[in-house]
Amino acid sequence: MARQKSAKAHGKVLEAALDLFADRGIDATSMDAIAEASGVSKATIYKHWPDKDALCLEVLSHLHGLDEEPPVFDTGDLRADLIAQLSHQPAEDRKDMKERLMPHLMAYGARHRAFGEQWRGRAIERPLSQLKQMLRRGKTRSILSRDLDLDAAAALLMGPMMYRHIFGNSLKTKLPAGFVEYVVDAFWMAHAVEHPRSTAIGSGLNPLPRSMPQQPLQRRR
Repeated sequence: MARQKSAKAHGKVLEAALDLFADRGIDATSMDAIAEASGVSKATIYKHWPDKDALCLEVLSHLHGLDEEPPVFDTGDLRADLIAQLSHQPAEDRKDMKERLMPHLMAYGARHRAFGEQWRGRAIERPLSQLKQMLRRGKTRSILSRDLDLDAAAALLMGPMMYRHIFGNSLKTKLPAGFVEYVVDAFWMAHAVEHPRSTAIGSGLNPLPRSMPQQPLQRRR
């Protein structure tokens, strides 16, 4: 019974903190305000989290689905798996709340650099690990060049996704619907052992020329 009460209080605090962070901003939200809104005493809150930053990190992790088991994309079609991995949006049902909180998160992370670094590391760790595992699988199966550097390859694939995430809504010219496929095809043409037919060709995007020479990213010695 005590554990059930503790879990219930934990959830109430997370929910109240999320609403306050989105409405007021993270800096402007005090632990006192969270205690009042949740109906959980501040003493109990501090038993669960040592400070507001720790609480905020858990709120963000839940909001972005980092506390849920991620899907595994391994259909045997590496190109399709890469597209699925880069297209995957965890906790899609919380998209509106993510967008509400994003300006506050960016402002807070800029003012509190240690927190910003912690959150960026936590947010990127799992998708980066999954992507590198997928690329490693491609090398093992001789689909990708064996000399491919995994860190550089992951940066080539994730970089455009981060660009879209940060600047996508503010661009004068919107990125096309086939953006993920185009990014994967551009990577594929440079680093895959064989080049399958690109779906980007039929999507209104200009594919890279097939005569483009292969110069795989080399592993660091």
